[in-house]
Amino acid sequence: MSRGVQYTSSPLLASRTPVWRSKLVVGAIALAFCGLAARAAYIQVVANDFFQHQGEVRFARTLDLPANRGRILDRNGLILASSVPSPSIWAIPEDVVIDKAQLQQLAKLLEMPVAELSKKFADEDKTFVWVKRQVDESVAKQIAALNIKGLYQRKEYKRQYPEGESAVHVVGFTNVEDKGQEGVELTFNKELGGRNGSRRVIKDRLGQVVEDVGNQIPPVDGKDLQLSIDSKVQFFAYQKLRDAVLEHKAKAGSVVVLDTTTGEVLALVNYPSYSPDKRRNLSGEQLRNRALTDTFEPGSVMKPFTIGLGLETGRVTPQSIVDTTPGRITITGSTISDSHPNGVLTVEGVIQKSSNVGTTKIAMQMQPHEMWDLFTAAGFGQKPQISFPGAVSGKLRPYKTWRPIEQATMSYGYGLSASLFQMARSYTVFSHDGQIIPVTLTKSSEPAIGVQVLSSRTAAQVRKMLQMAAGPGGTGQKAQTIGYSVGGKSGTAYKVIGKGYGSNNNRKYRGWFVGMAPIDNPRIVVAVMIDEPSAGKYYGGDVAAPVFAETVQQTLRIMGIQPDLAVRPQIVAQAVEESF
Repeated sequence: MSRGVQYTSSPLLASRTPVWRSKLVVGAIALAFCGLAARAAYIQVVANDFFQHQGEVRFARTLDLPANRGRILDRNGLILASSVPSPSIWAIPEDVVIDKAQLQQLAKLLEMPVAELSKKFADEDKTFVWVKRQVDESVAKQIAALNIKGLYQRKEYKRQYPEGESAVHVVGFTNVEDKGQEGVELTFNKELGGRNGSRRVIKDRLGQVVEDVGNQIPPVDGKDLQLSIDSKVQFFAYQKLRDAVLEHKAKAGSVVVLDTTTGEVLALVNYPSYSPDKRRNLSGEQLRNRALTDTFEPGSVMKPFTIGLGLETGRVTPQSIVDTTPGRITITGSTISDSHPNGVLTVEGVIQKSSNVGTTKIAMQMQPHEMWDLFTAAGFGQKPQISFPGAVSGKLRPYKTWRPIEQATMSYGYGLSASLFQMARSYTVFSHDGQIIPVTLTKSSEPAIGVQVLSSRTAAQVRKMLQMAAGPGGTGQKAQTIGYSVGGKSGTAYKVIGKGYGSNNNRKYRGWFVGMAPIDNPRIVVAVMIDEPSAGKYYGGDVAAPVFAETVQQTLRIMGIQPDLAVRPQIVAQAVEESF
Protein backbone atom coordinates (compact mmCIF):
# COMPACT_ATOMS: atom_id res chain seq x y z
CA MET A 1 0.00 0.00 0.00
CA SER A 2 1.55 3.24 -1.19
CA ARG A 3 1.22 6.59 0.28
CA GLY A 4 1.61 10.13 -1.20
CA VAL A 5 4.89 12.00 -0.98
CA GLN A 6 4.77 15.36 0.71
CA TYR A 7 7.18 17.71 -1.11
CA THR A 8 6.79 20.72 1.10
CA SER A 9 5.37 21.64 4.27
CA SER A 10 5.06 25.41 3.48
CA PRO A 11 1.52 26.66 3.81
CA LEU A 12 2.13 29.38 1.18
CA LEU A 13 2.96 26.87 -1.48
CA ALA A 14 0.07 24.82 -0.53
CA SER A 15 -2.38 27.76 -0.78
CA ARG A 16 -4.45 28.27 -3.97
CA THR A 17 -4.02 31.47 -6.22
CA PRO A 18 -7.10 33.74 -6.08
CA VAL A 19 -9.14 33.77 -9.31
CA TRP A 20 -9.53 37.55 -9.39
CA ARG A 21 -5.81 38.10 -9.69
CA SER A 22 -5.40 36.23 -12.96
CA LYS A 23 -8.49 37.88 -14.32
CA LEU A 24 -7.06 41.28 -13.41
CA VAL A 25 -3.85 40.60 -15.31
CA VAL A 26 -5.70 39.32 -18.35
CA GLY A 27 -8.05 42.33 -18.27
CA ALA A 28 -5.15 44.79 -18.04
CA ILE A 29 -3.43 43.22 -21.05
CA ALA A 30 -6.68 43.21 -23.00
CA LEU A 31 -7.30 46.86 -22.08
CA ALA A 32 -3.81 47.80 -23.28
CA PHE A 33 -4.43 46.07 -26.60
CA CYS A 34 -7.77 47.88 -26.93
CA GLY A 35 -6.00 51.19 -26.27
CA LEU A 36 -3.46 50.42 -28.94
CA ALA A 37 -6.20 49.47 -31.36
CA ALA A 38 -8.12 52.65 -30.59
CA ARG A 39 -4.99 54.73 -31.05
CA ALA A 40 -4.26 53.06 -34.36
CA ALA A 41 -7.83 53.66 -35.49
CA TYR A 42 -7.58 57.32 -34.41
CA ILE A 43 -4.33 57.84 -36.34
CA GLN A 44 -5.43 55.95 -39.42
CA VAL A 45 -9.03 57.13 -39.62
CA VAL A 46 -9.99 60.09 -37.41
CA ALA A 47 -6.79 62.15 -37.44
CA ASN A 48 -5.36 60.77 -40.64
CA ASP A 49 -5.20 64.19 -42.34
CA PHE A 50 -3.22 65.74 -39.49
CA PHE A 51 -0.60 63.03 -39.33
CA GLN A 52 -0.41 62.81 -43.10
CA HIS A 53 0.28 66.54 -43.16
CA GLN A 54 2.97 66.21 -40.51
CA GLY A 55 4.67 63.55 -42.55
CA GLU A 56 4.47 65.65 -45.67
CA VAL A 57 5.88 68.65 -43.86
CA ARG A 58 8.97 66.65 -43.06
CA PHE A 59 9.50 64.94 -46.37
CA ALA A 60 7.10 66.27 -49.05
CA ARG A 61 7.89 69.50 -50.92
CA THR A 62 6.16 71.53 -53.58
CA LEU A 63 8.68 72.80 -56.10
CA ASP A 64 7.78 75.89 -58.13
CA LEU A 65 8.27 75.64 -61.85
CA PRO A 66 8.86 79.26 -62.82
CA ALA A 67 7.07 80.67 -65.84
CA ASN A 68 9.01 82.62 -68.41
CA ARG A 69 7.98 86.28 -68.17
CA GLY A 70 6.63 87.76 -71.37
CA ARG A 71 8.74 90.04 -73.54
CA ILE A 72 8.17 93.77 -73.94
CA LEU A 73 8.55 94.89 -77.55
CA ASP A 74 8.56 98.26 -79.25
CA ARG A 75 6.19 99.08 -82.10
CA ASN A 76 8.58 97.49 -84.64
CA GLY A 77 9.09 94.27 -82.71
CA LEU A 78 12.48 95.18 -81.22
CA ILE A 79 13.01 93.82 -77.71
CA LEU A 80 12.80 96.29 -74.82
CA ALA A 81 12.74 93.64 -72.06
CA SER A 82 13.19 89.87 -72.06
CA SER A 83 13.94 87.05 -69.60
CA VAL A 84 17.00 84.81 -69.73
CA PRO A 85 17.81 81.74 -67.59
CA SER A 86 19.65 82.82 -64.46
CA PRO A 87 20.10 80.04 -61.83
CA SER A 88 20.21 80.90 -58.13
CA ILE A 89 22.73 79.23 -55.81
CA TRP A 90 21.58 77.84 -52.43
CA ALA A 91 23.01 75.53 -49.80
CA ILE A 92 22.31 73.40 -46.71
CA PRO A 93 25.07 74.68 -44.38
CA GLU A 94 25.39 71.53 -42.27
CA ASP A 95 25.89 69.41 -45.40
CA VAL A 96 28.40 71.69 -47.13
CA VAL A 97 31.81 70.07 -47.58
CA ILE A 98 34.27 72.52 -49.12
CA ASP A 99 38.03 72.97 -48.90
CA LYS A 100 39.95 76.24 -48.96
CA ALA A 101 40.76 76.11 -52.67
CA GLN A 102 37.12 75.46 -53.63
CA LEU A 103 35.99 78.26 -51.32
CA GLN A 104 38.29 80.75 -53.03
CA GLN A 105 37.19 79.60 -56.48
CA LEU A 106 33.52 79.86 -55.52
CA ALA A 107 34.00 83.33 -54.06
CA LYS A 108 35.72 84.46 -57.26
CA LEU A 109 32.93 83.10 -59.47
CA LEU A 110 30.21 84.71 -57.33
CA GLU A 111 32.18 87.97 -56.96
CA MET A 112 31.81 87.78 -53.18
CA PRO A 113 34.35 88.21 -50.35
CA VAL A 114 35.61 84.91 -48.96
CA ALA A 115 34.64 86.01 -45.44
CA GLU A 116 31.05 86.67 -46.45
CA LEU A 117 30.79 83.31 -48.18
CA SER A 118 32.29 81.48 -45.20
CA LYS A 119 29.77 83.16 -42.92
CA LYS A 120 26.86 81.77 -44.97
CA PHE A 121 28.22 78.23 -44.62
CA ALA A 122 29.07 78.61 -40.91
CA ASP A 123 25.50 78.72 -39.57
CA GLU A 124 24.76 74.98 -39.39
CA ASP A 125 21.47 75.56 -37.57
CA LYS A 126 19.87 76.60 -40.84
CA THR A 127 18.63 74.03 -43.31
CA PHE A 128 18.46 76.52 -46.20
CA VAL A 129 20.42 79.62 -47.18
CA TRP A 130 20.64 81.63 -50.37
CA VAL A 131 24.24 81.95 -51.48
CA LYS A 132 23.50 84.26 -54.42
CA ARG A 133 20.41 84.93 -56.49
CA GLN A 134 20.38 84.97 -60.27
CA VAL A 135 23.90 84.38 -61.55
CA ASP A 136 24.82 84.07 -65.21
CA GLU A 137 24.20 80.66 -66.70
CA SER A 138 27.88 80.31 -67.67
CA VAL A 139 28.89 81.02 -64.07
CA ALA A 140 26.37 78.46 -62.81
CA LYS A 141 27.94 75.79 -65.03
CA GLN A 142 31.39 76.54 -63.61
CA ILE A 143 30.00 76.33 -60.06
CA ALA A 144 28.40 72.96 -60.82
CA ALA A 145 31.76 71.73 -62.12
CA LEU A 146 33.31 72.37 -58.68
CA ASN A 147 31.08 69.54 -57.38
CA ILE A 148 30.69 70.97 -53.88
CA LYS A 149 28.59 68.77 -51.61
CA GLY A 150 25.61 70.57 -50.05
CA LEU A 151 25.55 73.29 -52.76
CA TYR A 152 22.58 73.34 -55.12
CA GLN A 153 21.04 75.41 -57.93
CA ARG A 154 17.50 76.55 -58.59
CA LYS A 155 16.22 77.45 -62.07
CA GLU A 156 15.16 81.10 -62.27
CA TYR A 157 14.94 83.89 -64.84
CA LYS A 158 16.51 87.33 -64.89
CA ARG A 159 15.26 90.35 -66.81
CA GLN A 160 17.41 92.03 -69.45
CA TYR A 161 16.84 95.51 -70.90
CA PRO A 162 18.69 96.08 -74.20
CA GLU A 163 17.75 99.78 -74.44
CA GLY A 164 19.13 100.49 -70.98
CA GLU A 165 18.71 103.95 -69.47
CA SER A 166 17.03 105.51 -72.51
CA ALA A 167 13.81 103.51 -72.07
CA VAL A 168 13.86 102.57 -68.39
CA HIS A 169 11.30 105.18 -67.30
CA VAL A 170 8.80 103.60 -69.69
CA VAL A 171 9.69 99.92 -69.39
CA GLY A 172 10.50 99.92 -65.66
CA PHE A 173 12.10 96.91 -63.98
CA THR A 174 11.37 93.80 -61.91
CA ASN A 175 12.67 92.66 -58.54
CA VAL A 176 14.59 89.47 -57.80
CA GLU A 177 11.28 87.59 -57.58
CA ASP A 178 10.48 88.69 -61.15
CA LYS A 179 7.64 90.99 -60.06
CA GLY A 180 7.20 94.35 -61.79
CA GLN A 181 8.22 97.35 -59.67
CA GLU A 182 8.05 100.34 -62.02
CA GLY A 183 6.71 101.39 -65.41
CA VAL A 184 5.12 98.96 -67.84
CA GLU A 185 6.58 96.04 -65.88
CA LEU A 186 4.39 97.07 -62.94
CA THR A 187 1.30 98.14 -64.88
CA PHE A 188 1.07 94.91 -66.89
CA ASN A 189 2.66 92.64 -64.29
CA LYS A 190 -0.20 90.13 -64.34
CA GLU A 191 -0.20 89.72 -68.11
CA LEU A 192 3.58 89.57 -68.39
CA GLY A 193 4.12 87.31 -65.39
CA GLY A 194 2.12 84.31 -66.55
CA ARG A 195 1.44 81.54 -64.03
CA ASN A 196 4.03 79.38 -62.29
CA GLY A 197 3.69 75.60 -62.38
CA SER A 198 4.34 73.17 -59.52
CA ARG A 199 5.84 69.75 -58.88
CA ARG A 200 5.05 67.70 -55.74
CA VAL A 201 8.00 65.58 -54.62
CA ILE A 202 9.37 63.58 -51.67
CA LYS A 203 12.80 64.62 -50.46
CA ASP A 204 15.22 62.84 -48.18
CA ARG A 205 17.04 64.46 -45.27
CA LEU A 206 19.76 65.67 -47.62
CA GLY A 207 17.26 67.61 -49.69
CA GLN A 208 17.48 65.32 -52.67
CA VAL A 209 14.35 64.41 -54.64
CA VAL A 210 13.39 60.77 -54.09
CA GLU A 211 10.17 60.55 -56.08
CA ASP A 212 7.35 62.58 -57.59
CA VAL A 213 3.98 62.66 -55.84
CA GLY A 214 0.86 63.51 -57.79
CA ASN A 215 0.52 65.25 -61.13
CA GLN A 216 2.91 67.94 -62.30
CA ILE A 217 1.33 71.30 -63.23
CA PRO A 218 3.26 72.87 -66.10
CA PRO A 219 3.97 76.62 -66.03
CA VAL A 220 2.12 79.04 -68.32
CA ASP A 221 4.48 81.61 -69.82
CA GLY A 222 3.54 85.29 -69.75
CA LYS A 223 2.19 87.09 -72.81
CA ASP A 224 4.36 89.35 -74.93
CA LEU A 225 3.43 93.04 -74.83
CA GLN A 226 3.97 95.37 -77.78
CA LEU A 227 4.24 99.05 -76.90
CA SER A 228 3.65 102.10 -79.05
CA ILE A 229 7.18 103.28 -78.27
CA ASP A 230 9.59 103.52 -81.19
CA SER A 231 12.97 102.57 -79.72
CA LYS A 232 14.84 104.64 -82.35
CA VAL A 233 12.85 107.79 -81.57
CA GLN A 234 13.16 107.04 -77.86
CA PHE A 235 16.94 106.72 -78.02
CA PHE A 236 17.43 109.79 -80.21
CA ALA A 237 15.21 111.96 -78.00
CA TYR A 238 17.08 110.74 -74.92
CA GLN A 239 20.44 111.63 -76.44
CA LYS A 240 19.35 115.16 -77.40
CA LEU A 241 17.68 115.72 -74.02
CA ARG A 242 20.77 114.56 -72.13
CA ASP A 243 23.02 116.81 -74.21
CA ALA A 244 20.75 119.81 -73.58
CA VAL A 245 20.57 119.22 -69.82
CA LEU A 246 24.35 118.96 -69.61
CA GLU A 247 24.94 121.95 -71.91
CA HIS A 248 22.66 124.25 -69.93
CA LYS A 249 23.71 122.80 -66.55
CA ALA A 250 20.09 122.02 -65.83
CA LYS A 251 18.65 119.93 -63.03
CA ALA A 252 16.58 117.65 -65.26
CA GLY A 253 14.56 117.42 -68.44
CA SER A 254 11.79 115.48 -70.21
CA VAL A 255 10.52 114.84 -73.74
CA VAL A 256 7.16 113.44 -74.90
CA VAL A 257 6.39 112.51 -78.53
CA LEU A 258 2.80 111.67 -79.57
CA ASP A 259 1.36 110.37 -82.83
CA THR A 260 -1.54 112.70 -83.60
CA THR A 261 -3.33 110.13 -85.76
CA THR A 262 -3.48 107.15 -83.42
CA GLY A 263 -2.72 108.79 -80.06
CA GLU A 264 0.29 106.49 -79.57
CA VAL A 265 3.17 107.55 -77.35
CA LEU A 266 6.22 107.29 -79.62
CA ALA A 267 8.72 108.41 -76.99
CA LEU A 268 8.72 109.34 -73.32
CA VAL A 269 12.16 110.14 -71.91
CA ASN A 270 13.61 111.74 -68.81
CA TYR A 271 17.04 112.77 -67.66
CA PRO A 272 18.67 112.00 -65.24
CA SER A 273 18.07 108.32 -65.76
CA TYR A 274 19.61 105.04 -64.60
CA SER A 275 20.53 101.60 -65.82
CA PRO A 276 17.86 98.98 -64.95
CA ASP A 277 20.55 96.32 -64.53
CA LYS A 278 22.52 98.37 -61.98
CA ARG A 279 20.12 99.78 -59.42
CA ARG A 280 22.38 100.21 -56.40
CA ASN A 281 22.58 103.64 -54.78
CA LEU A 282 19.71 105.05 -56.82
CA SER A 283 18.23 108.41 -55.89
CA GLY A 284 14.69 109.69 -56.28
CA GLU A 285 15.96 112.14 -58.88
CA GLN A 286 16.90 109.25 -61.14
CA LEU A 287 13.81 107.14 -60.53
CA ARG A 288 11.17 109.83 -61.11
CA ASN A 289 9.29 109.74 -64.37
CA ARG A 290 9.11 113.54 -64.48
CA ALA A 291 7.03 113.74 -67.64
CA LEU A 292 4.12 112.10 -65.80
CA THR A 293 4.73 112.77 -62.11
CA ASP A 294 6.03 116.36 -61.96
CA THR A 295 3.60 119.24 -62.29
CA PHE A 296 4.41 122.87 -62.94
CA GLU A 297 2.78 126.12 -64.00
CA PRO A 298 2.64 125.89 -67.80
CA GLY A 299 3.28 129.55 -68.47
CA SER A 300 3.02 130.80 -72.05
CA VAL A 301 2.11 127.44 -73.58
CA MET A 302 -1.41 128.11 -72.24
CA LYS A 303 -1.85 131.24 -74.35
CA PRO A 304 -3.02 129.37 -77.49
CA PHE A 305 -5.97 127.99 -75.50
CA THR A 306 -7.00 131.44 -74.29
CA ILE A 307 -6.69 132.86 -77.80
CA GLY A 308 -8.48 129.82 -79.23
CA LEU A 309 -11.42 130.43 -76.89
CA GLY A 310 -11.59 134.07 -77.99
CA LEU A 311 -11.67 132.95 -81.65
CA GLU A 312 -14.23 130.22 -80.96
CA THR A 313 -16.63 132.57 -79.18
CA GLY A 314 -16.28 135.26 -81.84
CA ARG A 315 -14.93 137.88 -79.46
CA VAL A 316 -11.82 138.30 -81.60
CA THR A 317 -10.50 137.35 -85.02
CA PRO A 318 -6.91 136.64 -86.02
CA GLN A 319 -6.62 140.22 -87.30
CA SER A 320 -8.29 141.94 -84.35
CA ILE A 321 -6.21 144.75 -82.91
CA VAL A 322 -4.94 144.54 -79.32
CA ASP A 323 -3.12 147.53 -77.89
CA THR A 324 -0.51 146.33 -75.39
CA THR A 325 0.93 149.80 -74.78
CA PRO A 326 2.79 150.57 -72.48
CA GLY A 327 3.69 146.89 -71.94
CA ARG A 328 1.84 146.45 -68.64
CA ILE A 329 -1.68 146.28 -67.27
CA THR A 330 -3.09 146.53 -63.74
CA ILE A 331 -5.85 144.18 -62.57
CA THR A 332 -7.35 144.83 -59.10
CA GLY A 333 -4.12 146.37 -57.88
CA SER A 334 -1.72 143.81 -59.41
CA THR A 335 0.42 144.61 -62.44
CA ILE A 336 1.01 142.25 -65.35
CA SER A 337 3.94 143.04 -67.63
CA ASP A 338 5.54 141.96 -70.88
CA SER A 339 9.28 141.34 -71.06
CA HIS A 340 9.44 144.34 -73.42
CA PRO A 341 6.83 146.71 -74.92
CA ASN A 342 5.14 145.40 -78.07
CA GLY A 343 2.81 148.29 -78.86
CA VAL A 344 -0.21 147.53 -81.04
CA LEU A 345 -0.52 143.88 -82.06
CA THR A 346 -2.97 141.71 -83.92
CA VAL A 347 -4.26 138.60 -82.18
CA GLU A 348 -1.78 136.63 -84.28
CA GLY A 349 0.94 138.96 -83.03
CA VAL A 350 -0.08 138.34 -79.42
CA ILE A 351 0.85 134.66 -79.87
CA GLN A 352 3.88 135.41 -82.01
CA LYS A 353 5.35 137.88 -79.49
CA SER A 354 3.93 135.96 -76.49
CA SER A 355 2.38 139.05 -74.96
CA ASN A 356 1.03 138.65 -71.43
CA VAL A 357 -0.78 141.99 -71.67
CA GLY A 358 -2.46 141.09 -74.95
CA THR A 359 -3.54 137.67 -73.69
CA THR A 360 -4.91 139.21 -70.50
CA LYS A 361 -6.98 141.78 -72.39
CA ILE A 362 -8.55 139.01 -74.49
CA ALA A 363 -9.14 136.79 -71.46
CA MET A 364 -10.91 139.51 -69.49
CA GLN A 365 -13.58 139.64 -72.20
CA MET A 366 -14.64 136.11 -71.26
CA GLN A 367 -16.46 134.59 -68.32
CA PRO A 368 -14.42 132.45 -65.88
CA HIS A 369 -16.60 129.41 -66.50
CA GLU A 370 -15.86 129.59 -70.24
CA MET A 371 -12.12 129.40 -69.61
CA TRP A 372 -12.59 126.66 -67.02
CA ASP A 373 -14.73 124.60 -69.39
CA LEU A 374 -12.11 124.83 -72.15
CA PHE A 375 -9.18 124.02 -69.85
CA THR A 376 -11.07 121.04 -68.45
CA ALA A 377 -12.03 119.80 -71.90
CA ALA A 378 -8.34 119.98 -72.86
CA GLY A 379 -7.47 117.63 -70.01
CA PHE A 380 -6.15 120.03 -67.35
CA GLY A 381 -6.94 119.18 -63.74
CA GLN A 382 -7.65 115.54 -64.69
CA LYS A 383 -5.52 112.44 -64.42
CA PRO A 384 -4.49 111.20 -67.88
CA GLN A 385 -6.32 108.01 -68.84
CA ILE A 386 -3.17 106.04 -69.51
CA SER A 387 -2.07 102.67 -68.17
CA PHE A 388 0.93 103.89 -66.24
CA PRO A 389 1.71 104.22 -62.53
CA GLY A 390 2.26 107.64 -61.02
CA ALA A 391 0.41 109.81 -63.53
CA VAL A 392 -0.89 112.94 -61.77
CA SER A 393 -3.85 115.20 -62.43
CA GLY A 394 -2.29 118.60 -61.88
CA LYS A 395 -4.39 121.40 -60.41
CA LEU A 396 -7.18 123.55 -61.83
CA ARG A 397 -9.27 125.27 -59.19
CA PRO A 398 -13.07 125.68 -59.61
CA TYR A 399 -13.89 128.83 -61.55
CA LYS A 400 -16.22 130.10 -58.80
CA THR A 401 -13.17 130.77 -56.63
CA TRP A 402 -11.31 132.80 -59.27
CA ARG A 403 -10.61 136.44 -58.60
CA PRO A 404 -10.12 138.80 -61.59
CA ILE A 405 -6.34 138.74 -61.20
CA GLU A 406 -6.41 134.94 -61.07
CA GLN A 407 -8.45 134.77 -64.25
CA ALA A 408 -5.88 137.03 -65.86
CA THR A 409 -2.83 135.03 -64.74
CA MET A 410 -4.42 131.71 -65.69
CA SER A 411 -4.87 133.02 -69.21
CA TYR A 412 -1.08 132.93 -69.64
CA GLY A 413 -0.38 129.83 -67.53
CA TYR A 414 0.01 130.87 -63.90
CA GLY A 415 -2.27 129.71 -61.06
CA LEU A 416 -2.76 126.20 -62.47
CA SER A 417 -0.43 123.25 -62.85
CA ALA A 418 0.02 120.40 -65.30
CA SER A 419 2.51 117.71 -66.24
CA LEU A 420 4.47 117.74 -69.49
CA PHE A 421 2.47 114.71 -70.61
CA GLN A 422 -0.78 116.64 -70.09
CA MET A 423 0.63 119.55 -72.08
CA ALA A 424 1.58 117.28 -74.98
CA ARG A 425 -1.86 115.68 -75.05
CA SER A 426 -3.66 119.03 -74.79
CA TYR A 427 -1.97 120.23 -77.99
CA THR A 428 -3.68 117.45 -79.94
CA VAL A 429 -6.66 119.82 -79.84
CA PHE A 430 -4.82 121.99 -82.39
CA SER A 431 -3.17 119.17 -84.33
CA HIS A 432 -6.29 117.00 -84.68
CA ASP A 433 -8.80 119.54 -86.04
CA GLY A 434 -10.06 120.69 -82.67
CA GLN A 435 -10.39 117.23 -81.11
CA ILE A 436 -8.52 116.02 -78.07
CA ILE A 437 -7.63 112.37 -78.54
CA PRO A 438 -6.98 109.55 -76.07
CA VAL A 439 -3.38 108.41 -75.76
CA THR A 440 -2.03 104.90 -75.41
CA LEU A 441 1.25 103.18 -74.57
CA THR A 442 0.38 100.03 -76.50
CA LYS A 443 0.60 99.74 -80.26
CA SER A 444 -2.52 100.71 -82.16
CA SER A 445 -3.17 100.90 -85.88
CA GLU A 446 -6.65 102.41 -85.61
CA PRO A 447 -7.14 106.17 -85.87
CA ALA A 448 -7.98 107.71 -82.54
CA ILE A 449 -11.54 108.89 -81.93
CA GLY A 450 -11.38 112.26 -80.22
CA VAL A 451 -13.75 114.62 -78.43
CA GLN A 452 -14.48 117.97 -80.08
CA VAL A 453 -13.16 120.86 -78.03
CA LEU A 454 -12.76 123.57 -80.67
CA SER A 455 -13.96 123.82 -84.24
CA SER A 456 -11.60 122.69 -87.00
CA ARG A 457 -11.57 126.29 -88.27
CA THR A 458 -10.37 127.62 -84.93
CA ALA A 459 -7.77 124.85 -84.66
CA ALA A 460 -6.40 125.78 -88.11
CA GLN A 461 -6.23 129.46 -87.15
CA VAL A 462 -4.31 128.64 -83.97
CA ARG A 463 -1.91 126.37 -85.91
CA LYS A 464 -1.07 129.31 -88.19
CA MET A 465 -0.34 131.44 -85.11
CA LEU A 466 1.86 128.68 -83.67
CA GLN A 467 3.76 128.59 -86.97
CA MET A 468 4.36 132.33 -86.65
CA ALA A 469 5.53 131.90 -83.06
CA ALA A 470 8.11 129.34 -84.21
CA GLY A 471 9.19 131.42 -87.19
CA PRO A 472 10.93 134.73 -87.84
CA GLY A 473 9.87 137.31 -85.29
CA GLY A 474 8.55 134.70 -82.88
CA THR A 475 9.81 133.52 -79.52
CA GLY A 476 10.52 129.97 -80.72
CA GLN A 477 12.68 130.53 -83.80
CA LYS A 478 15.14 127.82 -82.79
CA ALA A 479 12.34 125.26 -83.17
CA GLN A 480 12.62 125.42 -86.95
CA THR A 481 13.96 122.31 -88.62
CA ILE A 482 15.24 121.24 -92.02
CA GLY A 483 12.64 120.10 -94.50
CA TYR A 484 9.58 120.27 -92.28
CA SER A 485 7.29 123.11 -91.29
CA VAL A 486 6.68 123.38 -87.56
CA GLY A 487 4.51 125.31 -85.18
CA GLY A 488 4.62 125.57 -81.46
CA LYS A 489 4.81 127.71 -78.37
CA SER A 490 7.70 128.29 -76.07
CA GLY A 491 7.22 128.78 -72.36
CA THR A 492 9.26 130.08 -69.48
CA ALA A 493 8.10 130.24 -65.90
CA TYR A 494 9.44 130.94 -62.46
CA LYS A 495 9.67 127.96 -60.15
CA VAL A 496 7.95 128.23 -56.80
CA ILE A 497 10.48 128.64 -53.98
CA GLY A 498 8.82 128.45 -50.57
CA LYS A 499 5.75 130.67 -50.73
CA GLY A 500 6.80 132.67 -53.73
CA TYR A 501 9.04 132.81 -56.77
CA GLY A 502 12.16 133.97 -54.97
CA SER A 503 14.06 137.19 -55.45
CA ASN A 504 15.97 138.39 -58.48
CA ASN A 505 19.13 136.81 -57.07
CA ASN A 506 17.87 133.29 -56.46
CA ARG A 507 15.09 132.71 -58.98
CA LYS A 508 14.83 129.36 -60.69
CA TYR A 509 13.21 128.70 -64.07
CA ARG A 510 11.63 126.06 -66.22
CA GLY A 511 11.79 126.34 -69.96
CA TRP A 512 9.77 124.27 -72.41
CA PHE A 513 8.47 124.07 -75.91
CA VAL A 514 5.32 122.32 -77.16
CA GLY A 515 4.58 122.07 -80.84
CA MET A 516 3.68 119.97 -83.87
CA ALA A 517 4.79 119.13 -87.42
CA PRO A 518 4.22 119.26 -90.33
CA ILE A 519 2.09 122.28 -89.57
CA ASP A 520 -0.53 121.90 -92.33
CA ASN A 521 -1.18 118.24 -91.57
CA PRO A 522 0.37 117.50 -88.16
CA ARG A 523 1.54 113.94 -87.58
CA ILE A 524 3.33 114.39 -84.27
CA VAL A 525 3.20 116.54 -81.17
CA VAL A 526 6.47 117.02 -79.30
CA ALA A 527 6.79 118.53 -75.81
CA VAL A 528 10.18 119.37 -74.25
CA MET A 529 10.90 120.61 -70.73
CA ILE A 530 14.25 121.73 -69.25
CA ASP A 531 14.23 122.15 -65.46
CA GLU A 532 16.43 124.80 -63.82
CA PRO A 533 18.87 125.71 -66.59
CA SER A 534 21.76 127.63 -65.00
CA ALA A 535 24.31 128.28 -67.76
CA GLY A 536 23.03 131.75 -68.62
CA LYS A 537 20.07 130.83 -70.84
CA TYR A 538 16.70 129.88 -69.43
CA TYR A 539 14.04 130.90 -71.97
CA GLY A 540 12.14 127.97 -73.45
CA GLY A 541 12.93 129.25 -76.93
CA ASP A 542 16.65 128.94 -76.15
CA VAL A 543 16.94 125.75 -74.11
CA ALA A 544 13.96 123.58 -75.15
CA ALA A 545 13.23 124.63 -78.76
CA PRO A 546 16.50 123.15 -80.22
CA VAL A 547 15.69 119.75 -78.66
CA PHE A 548 12.21 120.01 -80.18
CA ALA A 549 13.65 120.78 -83.63
CA GLU A 550 16.07 117.85 -83.66
CA THR A 551 13.49 115.42 -82.26
CA VAL A 552 10.87 116.47 -84.82
CA GLN A 553 13.23 116.11 -87.74
CA GLN A 554 14.47 112.65 -86.73
CA THR A 555 11.01 111.35 -85.79
CA LEU A 556 9.37 112.37 -89.06
CA ARG A 557 12.21 110.79 -91.02
CA ILE A 558 11.84 107.53 -89.10
CA MET A 559 8.07 107.62 -89.73
CA GLY A 560 8.67 108.08 -93.44
CA ILE A 561 6.90 111.45 -93.67
CA GLN A 562 7.83 113.39 -96.78
CA PRO A 563 9.38 116.83 -96.20
CA ASP A 564 7.05 119.72 -96.98
CA LEU A 565 9.75 122.40 -97.27
CA ALA A 566 12.25 122.62 -100.10
CA VAL A 567 14.83 124.66 -98.26
CA ARG A 568 15.86 125.31 -94.73
CA PRO A 569 13.78 128.07 -93.19
CA GLN A 570 15.57 131.26 -92.35
CA ILE A 571 16.29 131.62 -88.68
CA VAL A 572 16.41 135.23 -87.59
CA ALA A 573 19.42 135.98 -85.45
CA GLN A 574 17.60 138.55 -83.34
CA ALA A 575 15.70 136.46 -80.82
CA VAL A 576 12.45 137.59 -79.20
CA GLU A 577 12.35 137.20 -75.42
CA GLU A 578 9.53 135.27 -73.78
CA SER A 579 7.22 137.13 -71.38
CA PHE A 580 6.65 135.36 -68.10
